[in-house]
Amino acid sequence: MSFFESVTQAFACLWANKMRAFLTMLGIIIGIGSVIAIMTLGDSLSGSVTDSMSGLGVNNITLSLQSKKAQNMVRLMRGGSSGNIDAKNLITDEMLDDLCGNFPEELRAVSKSDTVGNGITTAGRLYANLSLVGANEEYADANNLIMINGRYLIERDNAGVKKVAVVSDRLAANMFGSEDPIGKQITVTVGSHIAVYTIVEVYKYEAGLMMGGQTASDRDISTTVYIPMSVARKITGRPGYQSVTLIINNGVDSNDFIDRATGFFNKYYSRNEDYGVFMMSMESLIDTVKEMLGTIQMAIAAIAGIALLVGGIGVMNIMLVSITERTKEIGTRKAIGATNSEIRVQFVVEAVVISLIGGVIGIAFGVALGSLGASLLGTPASPSVTNMLIATGFSMAIGVFFGYYPANKAAKLDPIDALRYE
Repeated sequence: MSFFESVTQAFACLWANKMRAFLTMLGIIIGIGSVIAIMTLGDSLSGSVTDSMSGLGVNNITLSLQSKKAQNMVRLMRGGSSGNIDAKNLITDEMLDDLCGNFPEELRAVSKSDTVGNGITTAGRLYANLSLVGANEEYADANNLIMINGRYLIERDNAGVKKVAVVSDRLAANMFGSEDPIGKQITVTVGSHIAVYTIVEVYKYEAGLMMGGQTASDRDISTTVYIPMSVARKITGRPGYQSVTLIINNGVDSNDFIDRATGFFNKYYSRNEDYGVFMMSMESLIDTVKEMLGTIQMAIAAIAGIALLVGGIGVMNIMLVSITERTKEIGTRKAIGATNSEIRVQFVVEAVVISLIGGVIGIAFGVALGSLGASLLGTPASPSVTNMLIATGFSMAIGVFFGYYPANKAAKLDPIDALRYE
C-alpha cells in the first residue's frame, strides 16, 4: 500500500466513525487552541505595550534616585510619585544644568515634573477628577502629549509663576461641553490647595498602556492637569526631583551616555549613604518588559500545553481500540503479502491525520479566541504564522509519538492469530 493509499484509508476510517474521531480530536483541539489563544493574546499585548512605550520616545532616558540600601525597583519604576525623600537627597536644577553643560552634544533637553496630588475641579453641578502635575516646557515632547488646541506651557509661564493650565479633552468636555475651553478658568481643589487656573491648551487623553481603556465612566475618569513647574513648587515646597527624563539627540549611544552620565553624578552621590542615581533608557526598558511578558506567556502556554498530553493519550487509546476492531483486517492484509512496515505506516498515518485535523481546528479556535480576548482588552490582534506552523508540526509529532506504539503492536500481530480473532 502506497503512502497516498494510507492517507485515503485513514480519512475513510475517520469518516466511518465521525463522532468517535471528533471526540478523539477534542483533546488536541483544546490543547492547541489554548496555546495559540495564549500566544496570540500575549503577542498582541506585547506589541501594544511596546508600541505605546516606543511612542514615549526611544531617545528618552529616565534618571531616578534609588535607595542604596533597598535597591527597590518599585521605587525606580514609580519615579517621582513614590515615597518621601529628604530635600538634601533630591536631584536639583543646578545638578541638571551642570549635566547639560557637560554633555551639550548628547543632551537635547531635560523633562521635569512634580506631582502635586489628586483633586477635583467644579463649576456648579459640573465636575471633573484630576491629578495636578507641575511640568516644564520639555515635558510634552518627552511624554508624547498630543496637543489639540491652544499652546503648551512656555518659558514665561514658569518664569512668571503664571496660573495657567493644560487640560485633557475629557476634562474640557465634562466642564464646557462643545464650547471652546481656551481662555476659560477652572477652580482646582487639591487637598488644602484651592486656586483658579486659566486654560491655555487642550491635549488628547489616552488610556493606560496595559488595558487600552478604563472601566470608569467618562464623567469619573481622572486625567492630568499640567501647570507650570514654578507654580507646583510653591505648592509642594520641594526643591528638587526624584526622577527626570533626559532626551538625547539622535545617533547618540544611549548605553555609553548612561555610563558617562552616571559617572558624572557620582560626584554628587558618591558620599551619600542613602541614595544614588540610576539611569535606564526607554530601549532597555522596552526589552525588559518584552522579556517579562514573554516569560509569563511561555509559562502559561506550557501549563495549557498539558491538555496536549491528554489529547495524545486519547489518540493512543482510540488507535488501540481501532486495532482491536480491525484485527482480522490486519491478518488478511498480512496473509496477502503486507509487510510489518506497511501495517505500521498505515496506523501511524491514521494517528497523524487525526492529530493534524484536530490541530488545524485548534489553531482556528485559538486564533478566534485570542483575537476576541485582544479585542476586549482594546489591543490589535497579532496572530503569528510562525506559531501556527509550529502548532501544526507539533500536532503531527503528537500523532507520530502516540500513534507509534499502537501501530507497532498492529505490525507485530501474528497473521494466523489475527485471522482467527473474533
